[in-house]
Amino acid sequence: MVRYWFSLVLAVVLCACSAPPEPAPEAAPGAAAPDATAEEGQDAMDAIARDYLRLVLALGRHDDGYVDAYYGPAEWKAAVDAEAPPLETIAARSEALQQQLAAVSVPAGGMESLRHAYLLRQLQALSARVAMLQGQVLSFDEESKALYDAVAPVQPERHFQAIVAQLEDALPGEGSVAERYQAWRSGFVIPPERLDAVFRAAIDECRRRTAAHVALPEGERFELEYVTDKPWSGYNWYQGNYHSLIQVNTDLPIFIDRAIDLACHEGYPGHHVYNMLLEKHLVDDRGWPEFSVYALYSPQSLIAEGTANFGIEVAFPGDERVAYEREVLFPLAGLDPATAGDYYRIQALVDGLGYAGNEAARRYVDGAFSRGQAEDWLVRYALMEPARAAQRVRFIDTYRSYVINYNLGEDLVRRHVEAQGGTTDAPERRWEVFGELLSSPRLPSGLQ
Repeated sequence: MVRYWFSLVLAVVLCACSAPPEPAPEAAPGAAAPDATAEEGQDAMDAIARDYLRLVLALGRHDDGYVDAYYGPAEWKAAVDAEAPPLETIAARSEALQQQLAAVSVPAGGMESLRHAYLLRQLQALSARVAMLQGQVLSFDEESKALYDAVAPVQPERHFQAIVAQLEDALPGEGSVAERYQAWRSGFVIPPERLDAVFRAAIDECRRRTAAHVALPEGERFELEYVTDKPWSGYNWYQGNYHSLIQVNTDLPIFIDRAIDLACHEGYPGHHVYNMLLEKHLVDDRGWPEFSVYALYSPQSLIAEGTANFGIEVAFPGDERVAYEREVLFPLAGLDPATAGDYYRIQALVDGLGYAGNEAARRYVDGAFSRGQAEDWLVRYALMEPARAAQRVRFIDTYRSYVINYNLGEDLVRRHVEAQGGTTDAPERRWEVFGELLSSPRLPSGLQ
């Protein structure tokens, strides 16, 4: 990783910190003259990127969880911790950086243009997060636009009612559809004593399929832990140097489909691969320091969650998932392989309720739902058992409009990949476009 000199001597406006440029080396006889404008733009972007990184670290001191990952120089973080700027200073510096960035000229198209747009939008999201911490109140949609560069579509209640009606005809038993679904699904829980074997087999298969199409950095690795008392079901804590800590929450029963879901989403070709490729291609190869820090409440999260979710379909296209689970995971979990087809036939219908969680979060954040009403909605239209619905509302308490990043993110990524020729009947092209998305600075608005 490229290491940059950093001084704690900061002016109120960050541009005052830039060191005088060194004279350009004299060109060799017969060599083409360097593009001075391009070099100046690159130098300016590098300086702004370093200052952006420091602002993310500074905001993380005020906002627990804001810094999802940092693997840059330890001395940079130590310097930020020593200065400990207040929110007002962070806000002023972010605005100054945005003005500086607007004055930087970069060639249209290509990676430099993507980088410029990325930095500007990430800074705007940082400013929005500071304003929220200072007391600004935003609606759910205003917040998602400000932080994640996207707004999820509104789904009327009748949309979910129609899907629930289909499930009523498909599910056996008596009682409400949610009760019948929970009773039916209870036969597909992974026994705790088999959980580790099932998850490690799923991760190995996801890695095998990903490595066949994506060049994984040498020495990449992860650790797997089982934890409790968390508002999420799984989490990838990226450590840098191509290393992740993947945690699985065992508070509630884990169903068989979650093995592949979490193995792909948190591991391959999801968060672990996404973070590794950014580190390899943008930090190590290009020396772009802004990608050694991950601001959770930012547009980057929609790309991260969207690619992690869509990556499941990329790794297991068509009927390949059901075939693999029937042959390997169901037996490992002690489940009847003959039931795999029926399980995923029902799950395909349930997947149509994916935006029910967004609607619960939107109405809850906007004050239209109480906590109890949000939980009831999730039971009725997301078909969650009450304990899982309560866990989801705790997630919304913490992450608010972040929920759009999963389903809307997946939809935007799918449309982008397919628009570039990565359709189901062109799997190699699909992996190619998907890999490019994982390795470049992208924004949600750039996928639409």
